[in-house]
Amino acid sequence: MGKLLKYIRHYWYAYLFAIFCMVAAILLNMLYPMITKRIVDEVIIGGDLGLLRFLLSMVVLIGVGRAIGGYLKEFIFDTVSVKIGAKLRKDLFTHMEGLSMEYFDDTNTGELMARVKDDVDMVWSALGYVGMLMIEVAIHVSIVLYCMFTLNWKLSFLPLAAMVLMGFTAIFMERRLNKVYEEISEENATLTTIAEENLAGVRTVKAFAREKFEIKKFLSHNQRYHDLNMKQSKLLVRYYPIFQFTGSLLPVAMVILGGAQVINGSMSLGSLIAFSEYCRNIVWPMEMLGWLTNDLSSAIASCKKINKIYSQKPSIQEPGRPVLLDGVRGEVSFDHVSFARGGHDILKDISFTLPQGKTLGIMGATGAGKTSMANLMMRFFDTSSGSVQLDGVDVKQLSLKQLRGSISTVMQDVFLFSDTISENIKMGQRETLGRPAMVHAAGIAQAKGFIEELPEDYETVIGERGVGLSGGQKQRISIARAIAKHNPILILDDSTSALDMETEYEIQKSLDSLDATKIIITHRISAVRHADEILFLENGSVKERGTHEELLAQKGLYYKTYLAQYGDLALQTVS
Repeated sequence: MGKLLKYIRHYWYAYLFAIFCMVAAILLNMLYPMITKRIVDEVIIGGDLGLLRFLLSMVVLIGVGRAIGGYLKEFIFDTVSVKIGAKLRKDLFTHMEGLSMEYFDDTNTGELMARVKDDVDMVWSALGYVGMLMIEVAIHVSIVLYCMFTLNWKLSFLPLAAMVLMGFTAIFMERRLNKVYEEISEENATLTTIAEENLAGVRTVKAFAREKFEIKKFLSHNQRYHDLNMKQSKLLVRYYPIFQFTGSLLPVAMVILGGAQVINGSMSLGSLIAFSEYCRNIVWPMEMLGWLTNDLSSAIASCKKINKIYSQKPSIQEPGRPVLLDGVRGEVSFDHVSFARGGHDILKDISFTLPQGKTLGIMGATGAGKTSMANLMMRFFDTSSGSVQLDGVDVKQLSLKQLRGSISTVMQDVFLFSDTISENIKMGQRETLGRPAMVHAAGIAQAKGFIEELPEDYETVIGERGVGLSGGQKQRISIARAIAKHNPILILDDSTSALDMETEYEIQKSLDSLDATKIIITHRISAVRHADEILFLENGSVKERGTHEELLAQKGLYYKTYLAQYGDLALQTVS
């Protein structure tokens, strides 16, 4: 709630002016019954026809003033709520972008999408039209009750009692609805996650003929979402008739009780008609209370979900006074690095130094901790003990911008944006990278040939996550993107797994010409055989290290992998 108050305070002057316009419109509206009273008592009964023209002119002027006040009120509330909604969505997205990788590993994408879209929309509505009506109902009822007490204080106690009863009913209903809306919000996030996963992985679903299973899973959550919304509707149906019945009964009761006073002579006919109009003016807020309470409960539930994200703090923090390197050379070292996560040891006592411009190969079975070493280098996670250093400085002391801006990475899971090929390659230097440099990077990555065969070459729009391209083509574009950044460190994490041996060989030759420190994480001997040093990991520890020839001579894990990949040819080569 404190976050919302900050946004509201920023636009306090606009809200204040909107409320002023609202009060002015309500006050003008309250003059109608008094004019009606004078028309009945002084014109119709009293026969003062000369007053009629003045009173009718007042009706027109009041109508114009009321229309202007109403327009300004709604326009300002809508404008401010749109601005706050846009700023809230931007700030929420920025906050999520600043969270550490650990948070995204533990949180579903669909849930975050629901928070950024649906929940922000609910809060936006509460700060706009719904919030405006809540304020208007409170001010409107207060002024109407004052006018009613001024006319006839005895009759006014009945509508006052009705409003108190409706207020308690609304509070009780809001508490019941609030719990339901929290469940609806959670189920909406789950439903969004299932839909997003199935649409993104539709090829996998079809490949395994799991359409019926996934539809059944979706329908089960859709039914749960349906049941929760029905539960909400039943609560509304249970309480809403109370508001409608009270609103319908009240004017009738006022006419009967007021009529008795007119007959007794204690109240004029004009006063009764004016009182009845005020009574009708108090009816619509009663009927609105149910709907407004419903929307307010939804907004409160959404606000709680948003605040839950804001309560998350990144585990990877910028240092208070970061060390700024004059120029990153690219020397990387691990000094007795250990890393554990979720109670499991992933890396144990890893040490090495990779001089500037040299190449390090990292091999090992799946789950050995190879990718974790890259994650520690880019400080997606922090070490449990030991230190990772760049040019002799612990990465924890460097600014994240300089650290990550000095490393080009080709991830294991290639991600391409739904955009042109040129924009995907330029991602690292979108504003400064010219076409010649982009084409050069594509050439090194062996992507130039197939790109220029496309209908619009580099301006060809590719689908979401690179749909329409083969796995090897996506990897080559991803490699071109990393090379185009011209950073002093290049990390290739299983980046050629979808390529044929010939294309991989050509890329390796091109990469050797780059003046950069290279870390190649792979399962293939061919990708690291020319590296200056190779580390072979097993269960998070370095079991073997050395050059290709040295490791073959040891006839250990690396040797066995070599035999497995090259078979009889390997035996002939070694012998």
